[in-house]
Amino acid sequence: MHQHRSFSDKVWLVLKGLGMGAANKVPGVSGGVVAFVAGFYEEFIYSLQKVNKKAFKLFFYGRFKSFYKYTNGQFLSLLILGMIISYFSVSKLLDYLIVHYELYVWSAFFGMIIGSIYFIAKDFGDWNRKYAIYLLCGVIAGVAISFLEPAKENSNLFFVFFCGIISVSGMTLPGLSGSFILMLFGNYVLLLVDSVNALFDTFANIIQLDFTWVYNTQRIELLKVLAVFSLGSLVGLVSLSHLLAYVLKRFKKATYAVIIGFIAGSLGVVWPWKEKKYALNALGEIQFDANGREIIIGYNRFFPSEIGTETILAIFFIIIGVLIVLSLDWYDTHKNTQHV
Repeated sequence: MHQHRSFSDKVWLVLKGLGMGAANKVPGVSGGVVAFVAGFYEEFIYSLQKVNKKAFKLFFYGRFKSFYKYTNGQFLSLLILGMIISYFSVSKLLDYLIVHYELYVWSAFFGMIIGSIYFIAKDFGDWNRKYAIYLLCGVIAGVAISFLEPAKENSNLFFVFFCGIISVSGMTLPGLSGSFILMLFGNYVLLLVDSVNALFDTFANIIQLDFTWVYNTQRIELLKVLAVFSLGSLVGLVSLSHLLAYVLKRFKKATYAVIIGFIAGSLGVVWPWKEKKYALNALGEIQFDANGREIIIGYNRFFPSEIGTETILAIFFIIIGVLIVLSLDWYDTHKNTQHV
């Protein structure tokens, strides 16, 4: 897995991390799909698997160079750097686009996921009844998750830690969107918007040498929540990758069949044409959370009834989404034929 990387390879890795971070932020889209399509999924899983007892021993005995080499440190650190940059840049842009151009954002992601299904399935090889059953199980699980109703927000730290473990599933399991799972748990806004913004504001304050935030109990609470969530994510990332590396080594095709099915089943989550369902009070009025935001409890999906400019544009973005993924495939094939 270890290889010497040129400067352009390193830049590409950071960009792939950027893509993964952005995908993880969008409910219904999985960073694992980005890893799969961009061709570094297995290296990612096997590198994370190296964060084990031996790695900790090397680290605690001060053998940092050996630790870095053993855990495929260059690969992981460049990828994580991309994800961190993404959380403060691409994610902010995505937040803006989802608010103002929601239909087109969902359309593009819908197209990208269709492209990803083709991309992963094309190298699968021969299908038989056993793999078809695995595929069907994946589809059923994906569809079932996409129709669950979200829960209420819960800032209990044990629950937040559990959310962290579950949310990284989107990075390690293609098709399972960590941020969508957080939405179902009712903690998407708390963990991926409010607490990230609190960290952002805190950094801004520190740069301005303003430390009044230390007395802001709400800010401290949010930072505590973010720290526990990050710890849970780390625990989840390492433990899930050990399990997945084991499964991939022994049941590779079966795992891929379930993943393809799961991605196909979760298409319902990113279906572009949908209306938000809001929580209503006894008088039938929309309820708001503590920050004045409407509380969303799900979506009503529908087919567009008329072919207007908006629908045509949405279909155009679906095609663009498919083409983005296929262009990666063409780029890969072109690169490989050049090396031969």
